[in-house]
Amino acid sequence: MRPLNILTWHTHGSYLHYLSQAPHRFYVASKPGRPPGYGGRCGHIPWGDNVIDMPIDQIENHQFDCIIFQDDHQYFHDQFAFLTPAQRRLPRIYLEHDTPREHPTDMRHPVDAADVLLVHVTPFNALMWDNGRTPVRIIEHGVIAPEGVIYRGGHALGLVVINHLAQRGRRLGKDVFTAARAQVPLELVGMDAQALGGLGEIEHAQLPAFMADYRFFFNPIRYTSLGLAVIEAMMIGMPVVALATTEMATVIENGKSGYVDTDVDALIEKMQELLRYPALAHQLGEQGRRRALARFGIRRFVDDWNAVLADVTGMAPPRPASRTACRRYPSC
Repeated sequence: MRPLNILTWHTHGSYLHYLSQAPHRFYVASKPGRPPGYGGRCGHIPWGDNVIDMPIDQIENHQFDCIIFQDDHQYFHDQFAFLTPAQRRLPRIYLEHDTPREHPTDMRHPVDAADVLLVHVTPFNALMWDNGRTPVRIIEHGVIAPEGVIYRGGHALGLVVINHLAQRGRRLGKDVFTAARAQVPLELVGMDAQALGGLGEIEHAQLPAFMADYRFFFNPIRYTSLGLAVIEAMMIGMPVVALATTEMATVIENGKSGYVDTDVDALIEKMQELLRYPALAHQLGEQGRRRALARFGIRRFVDDWNAVLADVTGMAPPRPASRTACRRYPSC
C-alpha cells in the first residue's frame, strides 16, 4: 500500500497526532490566524514530517486520495466551499469523535450518504447513533506508550484532565468533580482549568510525565466519548477511577485495573482507599497498563486505519484487519 495523500482538519490535536503515525501524508486545512478547527500544523504537539499545513484556499489546487472530515461544518460547508467537484467525488470518511448530543438513542447522524464511510471511535458511539444508511466502521483509539515514563504516584492527590470543565457543566461532570473534591484532594488540569481552581493546560508531550506523580486519575464525565487522557494514564500504569458510563464501563475491569461505578459516594471511598494504600494503586495501575497496551496499542490503531483506507481507496490492505477495523454496525 503506497502512502496516501489525505486531506483533513485539526479538530482534536492529540487524535490527529496518533492518526499521523499511519504511513501517509496528512494535509491539514489552515486559515490565517489559526482559528479553531483550522489550525493546520500548529501548536506544541511534536508533528512528524508527514503532517503538512494546507492553506484552505489552496486545497482546490492539490491532488488527494481521500478526505477525512471530522465535524459537521467541514462536511456541510467546507466540502462545497473549498473542494472542487472532482475532489468531492474522492473517497470520503467522516470521523465521528462524539456521542449523540440531542438525544442519546434517537438522534440521526447528520451524515446520511451511502458513498461516505462513517468511522466511530468507540463501539458505544456506534451503538447510540442512528447511523441511517451510511456504512459504519469502528476504529478504537490508539495511543503511543511514552518511553521512559513510569508511574510513581508519590503525590497523595488525584488528577482530573478535562478541557473547559467550567463551561461544559453536567455532561462533563462539573458537579461530580466539585462534590468529590470536597472529600478527596483533586487537581484539575486542562484548558481554562484555572476557572475551577486548577493548574491550566499541560502540553500534550509533557502530560504523561506530569501525570505519573499523582496517585490516581479520576474521570467524572457522565456522557461523552472515551477520552484519550484516560488511555494515556493507563499506558503509564496510573490507576483510573471513573463513572461506569459510556465506553468506560468496558475499559476498566472494576477492582482489577481500576474502579468504575455509577455511585459517586462509592467512587469517593475508593479514591480515599487509594490515597491510604499506595501499593494497591500500583497494583491496579499495572493491570490497567496491560489492558491498555492490549486494546489501545498504536500498532493496532495504525493497522485498523490502513485497512479502512485501503478499503475506501480500493487498495489491498497491508495485513488482515484486527477485530474492530472492519466491524459493521446496524442502523438503530
